Amino acid sequence: MRLFIAIVLDENMTDALEEMQDDLMRVGIKGGYTRPENLHITLAFLGENDEPEKAIEVMRDVPLKSFNIKVAGTRRFKDMVFANVEENQALYDYVKRLRKALSENDIEYDMKKFMPHITLVRRATGNKEFPVQYEIATEETMRVKGISLMKSERGKHGMVYTEIGYVRAF
Repeated sequence: MRLFIAIVLDENMTDALEEMQDDLMRVGIKGGYTRPENLHITLAFLGENDEPEKAIEVMRDVPLKSFNIKVAGTRRFKDMVFANVEENQALYDYVKRLRKALSENDIEYDMKKFMPHITLVRRATGNKEFPVQYEIATEETMRVKGISLMKSERGKHGMVYTEIGYVRAF
């Protein structure tokens, strides 16, 4: 099964991101808009992995102290549009410790540099004047209270993400 470790977003953050998506539609951006229930921040993409219990055990072994994240504005990367997750040392430090623990426990993951973002649109086309960074008035802050191990499956209407493990922050 395809797995990833993520911060699942609360209702207020999801609502704010939906507003961002509405603003993008209004300025003429077309593409595959991420469904609200699929909005998240990926911390580590594990890919094909048949040992979710092992991943959950590692997640439990890496202490997570609750912290805030803030989202403001959007940016383009290739043919995608992301919501900006503001610079956050607590988030970077946690991901570094989590990924180190995954490596030490022989759990493979995509080792691309961690760039916190929330994918709003894939295969974005439309407004050629849309800048690389676009300041949409929507801002939202959320308290991270835990992380989730998610299973990714292709469904009838796109990807379906199912939480199969959760570790609460302290």
